Amino acid sequence: MEGSPEHRPVHRETRFDADVTRYAARAKGMVASEIRALFSVANRPEVVSLAGGSPNISGLPLDVVGSLLSELVVEHGAVAMQYSPAQGDPRLREQITEVMAEVGIDANPDDVVVTVGSQQALDLVTRIFCDPGDTVVCEAPSYVGALGVFAAYQCDVVHVEMDGEGLVPEHLDNALTTLAAQGRRVKLLYTIPSYHNPMGVSLSLDRRQRVLEICHRHDVLVVEDDPYGLLGFEGEPYRALRADDPARVVYLGSFSKTFAPGFRVGWALAPHAIRDKLVLAQESATLCPPTFSQYAVATYLANHDWKGQIKSFREMYRERRDAMLESLADLMPATTTWTTPRGGFFVWVTLPEGIDAKAMSPRAVTSRVAYVPGTAFYADGFGSQNMRLSYCLPPPDRIREGVRRLAAVVERELELRETFGPVRGGRDGGIEFPGPEVR
Repeated sequence: MEGSPEHRPVHRETRFDADVTRYAARAKGMVASEIRALFSVANRPEVVSLAGGSPNISGLPLDVVGSLLSELVVEHGAVAMQYSPAQGDPRLREQITEVMAEVGIDANPDDVVVTVGSQQALDLVTRIFCDPGDTVVCEAPSYVGALGVFAAYQCDVVHVEMDGEGLVPEHLDNALTTLAAQGRRVKLLYTIPSYHNPMGVSLSLDRRQRVLEICHRHDVLVVEDDPYGLLGFEGEPYRALRADDPARVVYLGSFSKTFAPGFRVGWALAPHAIRDKLVLAQESATLCPPTFSQYAVATYLANHDWKGQIKSFREMYRERRDAMLESLADLMPATTTWTTPRGGFFVWVTLPEGIDAKAMSPRAVTSRVAYVPGTAFYADGFGSQNMRLSYCLPPPDRIREGVRRLAAVVERELELRETFGPVRGGRDGGIEFPGPEVR
């Protein structure tokens, strides 16, 4: 009969998910990132993937790590496989302060909260500070994982322009002034000042002080995400923002890039009151971070030359960075530009006018090369003219082959543009970079 369950119209969403009407409002913004969507094809052996940001752990002495883990189980297994304090293992927290000393931070282990990777640290910070509709300021572009967290907590993201020296202080000041005039209180500035993901650039030393002064004047908390800070290719690591403003900066770190991502051990260093809230949030999220992973990392740090290992990683990534930059210079069309990273994993490419990186991506995969379109790194639809290329995982010869394939795809797109006009319109996310940072 009319209106009975078997005759009621079925909305398109409920054909696939019968619980669609039950979800919280925040779940509606949860969508797969463009990077995750690429995995199924980018991981095929015939495809050269310049897309992912997976650390290259081939340089780890796995025999040594295996022996350390075996000893850990035999000698401390009864403790290592139990619950741990929500704040994290005290020995590991002490070691984390030694790691942070490399970027100029003088910290107390009692202010460290161990998390399941720095991604969870960012999630916990956002949870305790942001209500739906609160404003978070991010660099333009910004880390896709951070944008996912802010979307999940229903934050409004405002992007602030970057250039070859990182976040532009004048644009940050103007944005915060405008937002205040609109009655919008900014809860957080989220920034990756060293070897940025996705752009690869670093905030200059002069700008670091100016950014801190601006945030102090506007009363904005800074969340400094620093997964790549020890992976620089030239000289000493950059001094962390946290080192110069402990009261206003929450510092996020991770062992995923300097040891191995599979253990999922990161941390947050926060002022005392924030630390207490983070511990409570950690208890409700996971009860405690994984004990075995913490003991594994602590054992590695105590019994292996981790500084020497990081030096080895830096040399490996520098070789791959050089292979990518040389290949781009040799093969890409003349109007293509890119950043020159001094550390980290990524190069940010701006394509010739009229080329849409997202529209081009399926054709690149057909040509057996993958990258991440720039739109993945913006909350507002920009970035269509950009792409992120990763050099961390493929060996140099594969990087060269990947760039060769990519350059051929771009050349074909240019030919199509000459014949038919722009292949696809879109909002221009291109950014001009001054000085030596670009070709």
